[in-house]
Amino acid sequence: MLSAADAGDAAALLAAVPADRRVALVDPRFVGHVHALRLGLTDPRFAAATVPGALTARPETRPALLRALHRTTAAVGAGAPVVAPETDPAPEDRTVPGRIAVALEAEGVAVQRPALGSLVAAVPTDPQQQAAAVAQVAAVDDEAVRLRGAVKSRDGFFTTFCISPYSRYIARWCARRGLTPNQVTTASLITALIAAGSAATGTRGGYVAAGILLLVSFVLDCTDGQLARYSLQYSTMGAWLDATFDRAKEYAYYAGLAIGAARGGDDVWVLALGAMVLQACRHVVDFSFNEANHDSVANTSPTAALSDALDNVGWTVWVRRIIVLPIGERWAMIAVLTALTTPRTVFYALLIGCALAACYTLVGRLLRSVTRKARRTERAARALADLADSGPLAQAVASLVHGPKRALTAPAAALIGTLVMVGAALFLPYGSWLTVVAAAVYVVLSGFAVARPLRRALDWLVPPLFRAAEYVTILVLAARSDIPHAVPAAFGLVSAVAYHHYDTVYRIRGGTGAPPQWLVRTIGGHEGRTALVAVLAAVLTHTSGFTTALTALAVAVALVVLVESIRFWVSSSAPAVHDEGELA
Repeated sequence: MLSAADAGDAAALLAAVPADRRVALVDPRFVGHVHALRLGLTDPRFAAATVPGALTARPETRPALLRALHRTTAAVGAGAPVVAPETDPAPEDRTVPGRIAVALEAEGVAVQRPALGSLVAAVPTDPQQQAAAVAQVAAVDDEAVRLRGAVKSRDGFFTTFCISPYSRYIARWCARRGLTPNQVTTASLITALIAAGSAATGTRGGYVAAGILLLVSFVLDCTDGQLARYSLQYSTMGAWLDATFDRAKEYAYYAGLAIGAARGGDDVWVLALGAMVLQACRHVVDFSFNEANHDSVANTSPTAALSDALDNVGWTVWVRRIIVLPIGERWAMIAVLTALTTPRTVFYALLIGCALAACYTLVGRLLRSVTRKARRTERAARALADLADSGPLAQAVASLVHGPKRALTAPAAALIGTLVMVGAALFLPYGSWLTVVAAAVYVVLSGFAVARPLRRALDWLVPPLFRAAEYVTILVLAARSDIPHAVPAAFGLVSAVAYHHYDTVYRIRGGTGAPPQWLVRTIGGHEGRTALVAVLAAVLTHTSGFTTALTALAVAVALVVLVESIRFWVSSSAPAVHDEGELA
């Protein structure tokens, strides 16, 4: 820590700091909580941040910081405001770092001002103010505030009341021993994989151990995010691990249950894959709707207004969160039923619960969409196009029909295509070449659906419909093949494709855009993969080659997607965030 005599001295000291270092300016008269300084100076997610009396800047914003410092010094020396009073983003902060932060924003740099709540951060100018500030600091338990802040403000009932009351203390224990969120996340994954292995034994003891370990894994899953917030250890790798490991743990556990049931003579692979398909489709409904509408202009939906009104009635909030069967409730149900019943019962309960939750959320999304008057932004339309995951076949069709006026809306084209594809897989004779014809129709209708920007009220339905068409087609064709191990191979294929779709969502959320087009083209897009599986079913009817082909396709997709995903998330271009996750 270096002390500066004046602004000119501060500028000289800043210029002497190596260019790759983060710097901070703190007024020597600062009085406040240590955690207030942590929030303002150590959060790696923001290029610049400030609290009263302190300011920090990452290396890329330091040139702008120096210019802001000189500009502030000149303005103060001339007795002029740094910016016009009516445009001042923080008129209450008259400290020197605060004025420099305002000048920094005038340079075009976004400056984060974290909410301090009851924490104190002040620069007293006389003994009375200093005494008052010191008394305020003494009146608030800094550590208690820090622990409360480690817990997400919005979470499910089970997580809020059964996990977070003690997991926050586990997070503090980890922080004091130098453990990182990534290490806790990895421990959660390993624990879940051991749970899956225990379930795969097919014994009652194994099922009981699996249920207990699954709950332990969930506690660690909550702890990693709380540790990140407690110690402000956000990272690009942490964002990737936290965003994807939940799905990997859950689906690995489904596979473990299916293997265990098979050891006992009960084949539930279709139920396991069905549960995974339903859960993935539920998620994409949420992702697609939120991406389509989070930045829409002029939201006037009465349904949204009703939801906001119900939020003021406390018990309705918890009821609605339980109804959607979020991850805490879902994992608790799976763990208890695993220990006490059979894998088949677990999957029946899971399918029924998730189906009811899906109906509830889908109806709510539809009502909001048809009753709102909002203008969708270009960014939202782009996000929906990326979530659609259209490959070269659909894009070729879209380029041909882009000009003429379409008779079908995008959701109608996607819905008809989905019904044609899934209906053919379900009702045509297995291995029929008519299923391949249906796949061709699906490709054409997929191109129609994305031929124009997805800006209409219900266009967010297009990605969920495409997911349902692809996943359900793979499930049905594998189940109807009656070929040994075809459904487990399909489970692997859907897992690999679902990873790609989740990866797309989290990249968009991070503000870095979807995966590169070469990746989408290489793995064929949703319509290409669906058509390929239909062709494989027709060519390799009732032969073990169908299982081999599905396995090879799963491995190929997984390798390409994982290599590109790992490259992206460990690169400097990935967003430095810790995923807060969604209730589902």
